[in-house]
Amino acid sequence: MFVYTNNCMFKVFLALSIFLTSLNCFAQDLVLQGHVFDEKNTPVPFANVVLLSVDGNDIISGTTTNEEGAFIFEVLSKSKYILKVTFLGFKPFSEEIDLNLTPKFQNIILKENIEALEGVTVVAKKPTVRRMVDRLVFNVENSTLSNNNVLDMLNHTPGVLVHDGLITVKNSRPTIYINDRKIHLSSEEVQQLLEGTSGGNIKSIEVITNPPAKYEAEGGAVLNIITSKNIVAGYNGSVFGNYKQGSEYPKYSLGTSHYFKTKKLNTYINFSDNPKREYENYRENVNFFEDNMPSSSWQTIIERRKEKSNKNINANIDYIINDRNTIGFSSNMLFSPRKKTKSFVNSVSEVYNINQVLDSSFVTDNRLVNESFNLAFTLDYVHKFKKEGEKVSFNLHHTNYDFSGFQNVDTDYLFPDQSLIRDNRFQTFSSQVIRINTGQFDYELPINESSFFEAGAKVSNIDSESILNQFVFINGVKEVDFDNSDTFLYDETNYAAYASYSKEWNSWSLKSGLRFEYTNIKGKSITANELNKTNYLKTFPSAHILYEINESNKIYFNYNKRIYRPRYNDLNPFKYYYNDKTYTAGDPSLKPQIDDVFTLGYELNEDYTFELYYRNENNPSLQITVQDNEKGELIYKNTNISQSISYGLDCSVYKDILPNWYIYADASIFYYENEFFNIENNNELLKIDKWSLYTQINNYFNFLKDNSLTLDVSYFYVSPVVDGPGESTYLSSLNINLKKTFWDNRASLNMGVQDIFNNLNFTEKIKYQNQDITFKSEKENRLFVIGFNYKFGNFKLKSNKKEIDLKERDRL
Repeated sequence: MFVYTNNCMFKVFLALSIFLTSLNCFAQDLVLQGHVFDEKNTPVPFANVVLLSVDGNDIISGTTTNEEGAFIFEVLSKSKYILKVTFLGFKPFSEEIDLNLTPKFQNIILKENIEALEGVTVVAKKPTVRRMVDRLVFNVENSTLSNNNVLDMLNHTPGVLVHDGLITVKNSRPTIYINDRKIHLSSEEVQQLLEGTSGGNIKSIEVITNPPAKYEAEGGAVLNIITSKNIVAGYNGSVFGNYKQGSEYPKYSLGTSHYFKTKKLNTYINFSDNPKREYENYRENVNFFEDNMPSSSWQTIIERRKEKSNKNINANIDYIINDRNTIGFSSNMLFSPRKKTKSFVNSVSEVYNINQVLDSSFVTDNRLVNESFNLAFTLDYVHKFKKEGEKVSFNLHHTNYDFSGFQNVDTDYLFPDQSLIRDNRFQTFSSQVIRINTGQFDYELPINESSFFEAGAKVSNIDSESILNQFVFINGVKEVDFDNSDTFLYDETNYAAYASYSKEWNSWSLKSGLRFEYTNIKGKSITANELNKTNYLKTFPSAHILYEINESNKIYFNYNKRIYRPRYNDLNPFKYYYNDKTYTAGDPSLKPQIDDVFTLGYELNEDYTFELYYRNENNPSLQITVQDNEKGELIYKNTNISQSISYGLDCSVYKDILPNWYIYADASIFYYENEFFNIENNNELLKIDKWSLYTQINNYFNFLKDNSLTLDVSYFYVSPVVDGPGESTYLSSLNINLKKTFWDNRASLNMGVQDIFNNLNFTEKIKYQNQDITFKSEKENRLFVIGFNYKFGNFKLKSNKKEIDLKERDRL
């Protein structure tokens, strides 16, 4: 029922995260609140509630009901108003309210409008962009992007680039969250998961370039994918598929998801399979030196054919104990079976002398078979206090990651006339078992309508055992290669705590926070009997300030400190050989990378954004390529370089050109500087720098009366860039995708071409002092794509799909 009060200090926190605009409080005298139900006495959440002038011509204020069907208005004066409530599938409710008196009404009951639903045509709207104090919100619910998968949505999100197996934001890899819950898979696994997930349940995508204290200090930007809320009980499901044809092989993606909701129980399960074969071609040219003079040139052609079929199962169940307590269980299981996870690598290396005369060659045949199981389980508990919006949540998590691999490498060394000099063979058996256990709690408290406080703590432990056994064949007899066999034990414990405060007043918005993290690490090599210990305490402050000059102009400033801890494999001191002359090596003494990021921005009319940024990276950790001139070897070494800095100007526009044509354009001109050590020349400190340009343009076209036919045309260009000691050539890509929806939006079919002109292949050069290496990459980038999606059951339901929140899993 409606409640009428004169208490101007009435406090309420009504799910502000789902509002497109906040309701400001200007010393009101009156408060009007009520509840909306259907004819079965079930609360109707997210119904539109509008307060009109008594003549019905002017809108005084508007809101939506929360998950319990409640709404609230704080009106400016005593007067008469028209209260109007609407929701899809129900007849509108309208009633005159006289606040000069004390209104006495029963609960608002909406009556179902079956006839109105029969002829409804759902017209998709265009996505919108909204700037908040600490993030950019890309609203996509019911938009023309709703029938895409989530990966396609990210590729259309402002500031996000999806290319070559990577998702990047401002030249760094972001952390992916769903509903503030972290996805904890490798970059490749994340893309497969998002590609197999329908975008129909996505409300918005938040681009958080400088994450506040609530988020883990590990990593750079955050992409937080917000799903729509559950509305009514029932069942829905969907099947989806995707087919891509490259120059050599087809790639498939198949899956199905099912969701069932009752009054107290929410369940969700999703299964996807991604069988694919891929072809890659690489060309390497290495000029070796002796006494700082060129001595020989090695030219290598590498052909790699991969076969894999990752199977992913996501399942979760939530049980509402009562109005204040909820318990949930989530699982994420990824399987890469041995029969379907193989690589076939063939390489031919020709060795030329100083006069470019062929001296010899060697041919390598490398066969790899891998298998992995990535199992994650999480238990959640949430308690809501009597104060609206105040709650505490607890989380327990366990991950068990089990990897095993076998590699057989045969090499024939040949004279220029192709007669055999000698042959060599070795085999490698590798395995890694990682166990992660974490516990955390978070507390949220709305102090009043304009202030919010949150705090939390977390403890995590990572226990890893890596084994590498290498065997050589001497006169046909298999023997253990003790020099290249080892067991590496790694143990890490991390303690974290954070507090954050946000406030809005007049035209200002502020959010500040501080996070503490203490880390204790032990790494031990069994064969070498070496033990490395380290511990450190780091603080991570963050600050976000936004000033709204007027409705058309906003300025904002962000600062935060971030940390990038080494991946577990990067810490292994093993030498993992791909052939006799090429291997990768880790370093157990790697230091964490610490970044300081500053951003100053200006927004005009919510259509144009301009940002100046500066980022300082201390002890950046990356894999650099080094040529050993004495041994004639090529080494991919994980190491810390000295320092990197970058700064630049980012510009973006998101605007309608015509009623059925709108664009998003993004451009960045930036400077990147790396200081690194020349490992092959007494660790001399060197510097490489470059100005670069990045631009992306996405065009969206809608056709037909119901906008059921859409066309997306996108283009992006990246000029030559530097990373560590290497410089890569430019990249560009033109993509076209046509999509048609059918049967009242239950089904969709799309066709398109990615990288039409095949310009995503690139060349990287590493050239300084006694290092001279050139790589040329050629992959199946130009792809013909066809996909489908079909929804069944009560497809208007919104899934309760969620992901496991654990930062440590990302380092698998």
